[in-house]
Amino acid sequence: MPRWKARRQSRYKARMAAVNHARLKQLFLEIVQIDSLSRRERDLALRLVRELESAGLTCRFDGAAEKVHGNCGNLIGHLDGTRAGVAPLLLCAHMDTVVPGEGVKPVVDGDVIRTDGTTVLGGDDKSGCAIICEVLHQLREQSIAHGPIDVVFTVCEEIGLQGARNLDLSLLRAREGLVFDSDSPGYLFVRAAGAQGLRFTVRGLEAHAGMAPERGLSAIKIAAEAIAAMRLGRIDDETTANLGTIQGGRAGNIVPNEVVVRGEARSNDPLKLAAQVEHMIGCFKDAVARAAVTVDDKLVRAELEYRSVPSYGAMNVPADAPIVRKVIEAARRLGREVTPHATGGGCDANILNQRGLVVANLGTGMRDIHTVREWLDARDMTATAEVTLELIKLQAGA
Repeated sequence: MPRWKARRQSRYKARMAAVNHARLKQLFLEIVQIDSLSRRERDLALRLVRELESAGLTCRFDGAAEKVHGNCGNLIGHLDGTRAGVAPLLLCAHMDTVVPGEGVKPVVDGDVIRTDGTTVLGGDDKSGCAIICEVLHQLREQSIAHGPIDVVFTVCEEIGLQGARNLDLSLLRAREGLVFDSDSPGYLFVRAAGAQGLRFTVRGLEAHAGMAPERGLSAIKIAAEAIAAMRLGRIDDETTANLGTIQGGRAGNIVPNEVVVRGEARSNDPLKLAAQVEHMIGCFKDAVARAAVTVDDKLVRAELEYRSVPSYGAMNVPADAPIVRKVIEAARRLGREVTPHATGGGCDANILNQRGLVVANLGTGMRDIHTVREWLDARDMTATAEVTLELIKLQAGA
């Protein structure tokens, strides 16, 4: 994965914005050890409230907890500007982590922080949370002039971007900003895939697997034929597809009469997404249409029930959007390079852009996310924090 790139030529002398690397690293190590699976983010949220309030922000929770059936709503912090006439800026990260994410024991080797191999690390997205907190501390400690800042730490990002979907926008002043929730350091993600969730239920006919298998229709076998015919994985540069869970059957000696398969398709191109979804549905339709058995002179056909539900739309922030230009300029002032890029992952920025904000996604350096091999280099977090601090100065006209 690429590291932050230093510009070989710059009209500006590299002037590193002061960030407390040790404090940023220590906060990250602390918060990854606070369990915060989706719908159970409250303990982490209360710790982050302390961090925000110590940096001078006022905090509140919105009403998303009831809507997502969790123990905590989105945490929203406000910092008034010290310079008049400056547009508010949003800084956003999510608090929840995927499973297995309880009892995290980080392993530290210098600036490289890894999981111990039994859980995820939680850099997705506690690296973003820690970066935002360190930036806010620096504003206060260095008395840096800035405009109004809204901070949002969302819930339930990992289960369908539900926190951002239910965020009370009336509590925000900012209409542009950054989400800190991607792997590649030095990349500003301005395009992201839209996703469609899929659920297939195949119904066959149960029978004794040893005494009368010919009187049954195996729902698992039918589903397997559909899956074998399906294009999955990397479809093209913009499109992916996956089947992630299969549930069915009651016992090894019973021909299974039902199986449920869940998956998704993603693409930066809505037409390609629609085509992939149609292909996946078609594979199941074809396999089910071929499956039939005659039992006691009665023809029994397999049945298919499916659901195709949009998870979130694609993100497409214009390359000349002010937030994009300002991030690139902020990095340039520090002698660094930020590259606008596209990603196949979805994040809160997808939803926030759909809801009328202009938000890009700045990389924090998390690697191998959603696996027990997850790791990051704390120096990447520091670099992202420095660019963000410079962005806030630039926003304020400094």
